[in-house]
Amino acid sequence: MSISKVLYTARATVDGGREGKSVSGDGRLDVALAPPAELGGSGNGTNPEQLFAAGFAACFHSALKLVARKEKLDVTGSTVAAEVGIGPLTEGVGYGLSAHLVVRVPGLDRAVAERLVEAADQVCPYSNATRGNIPVSRTVA
Repeated sequence: MSISKVLYTARATVDGGREGKSVSGDGRLDVALAPPAELGGSGNGTNPEQLFAAGFAACFHSALKLVARKEKLDVTGSTVAAEVGIGPLTEGVGYGLSAHLVVRVPGLDRAVAERLVEAADQVCPYSNATRGNIPVSRTVA
């Protein structure tokens, strides 16, 4: 899958890897990085998995709002929470990721909410990027 035209390019530079600092090209993101205590780190900073979770949740929520707006459905009060896991790969060497999205859409019938979540999954750039690459599950809560 490829895109036909780049509309925006985000830039970030990291110094120090998982125990360093990340700064976006425009300076709006400037965060200390540290491995979580669960992985033997200090936990005194954010980590790539938290940043990925925040990006995935924000992107998926925007996709949900887009498909709802096209269907003239009100998703006021909706939220998307993302859980991103990291662990050793079952085959080979290295580590892999998994993601789980919890979508809350108060005020809508569950079947309608589930249909919107499926439609959002087809539109969301993070969903398109992860599809077939990492396990991603979704729950409509």
